[in-house]
Amino acid sequence: MASSDYSAGPEPMVDPAGPSLRNSEGHTDYDITWPWERGPLTPGLTCVFRVRDEARNLPWVLPPMFEAVQHVVLVDNGSTDGTAEVAAEVAERLGVTDRFTLTSYPFQVARAGEEHLHTAPDSVHSLTYFYNWSFAQVRTAYSMKWDGDMVLTREGVALLKDLSWQLRGSGAVVAIPRHPMSIESDSVAWLDLGFRFLEPWIYPMGPEFTFVKAFEWEVREFPPTSERVVTPEGMCVELKWLDQDEFAHWSTTDFDAVRTPRKARELEVYRALSQGRGEEIEGLVRVESPPGVHVIDYVTGTWMAQAPRPLVKRPDSMET
Repeated sequence: MASSDYSAGPEPMVDPAGPSLRNSEGHTDYDITWPWERGPLTPGLTCVFRVRDEARNLPWVLPPMFEAVQHVVLVDNGSTDGTAEVAAEVAERLGVTDRFTLTSYPFQVARAGEEHLHTAPDSVHSLTYFYNWSFAQVRTAYSMKWDGDMVLTREGVALLKDLSWQLRGSGAVVAIPRHPMSIESDSVAWLDLGFRFLEPWIYPMGPEFTFVKAFEWEVREFPPTSERVVTPEGMCVELKWLDQDEFAHWSTTDFDAVRTPRKARELEVYRALSQGRGEEIEGLVRVESPPGVHVIDYVTGTWMAQAPRPLVKRPDSMET
């Protein structure tokens, strides 16, 4: 069952008409009722994490996010590494449990790619349904999709603090560039600054901003008239540990370089670094932190702010 511990205002009335969406398996505890159908939404921005086995990353990921937004929802999808316990400990240590909702989604979710394509969107095993259920836990007017391996820089924290009130009533959608960071050791990492990784992350909450099924993954809809805001580079890094399989959540890695260029680039970089060929890939930058400073802390706290702009230098035809 979803946690009812949410501090963003009083518990709203449940729509007497019943759930907005029912799942095909008949798990009524996991039917979906849209938050805007329960009552007025509270001003502010909620970050929604959908995670599985992210305990290693959360000590870096959660603290800056708690600093940046009004509320955090973390949905644990069957982790076996203590992800939920780590998240709860971080929130307790920071004294922000009143701004944190920790809940679980116990169903096995289809992996991106072929498995997702062949799973009905109203199934509890569908990425589409999982995302809609997760975002139905939001009670604020704006929500933010975020991954359990993405760390805000100091500039990113400041930006989100400002956006949380600037977006109020605007209806705008916000796209944030991210920079993949492959971690070789505690002191060495490789930043991919040879490809522009850009996608929308922040949306208003409402019936025009729900998730629908696409070929490889879920997609959040938004009206073509929505203003699109693109933030500067250097706001966040995406952690990729070279001792882990970065593509375990994919049912196939036969990526089309035309239709899915972002994933093709990620696979190219992962293979090159795994084989010790990082210097052969255009746009990969090796970063070494000072003694006694973890490379993640160094990049997000110092290196990124000092790096010359633009960070990504690549022809427009290679951007997404």
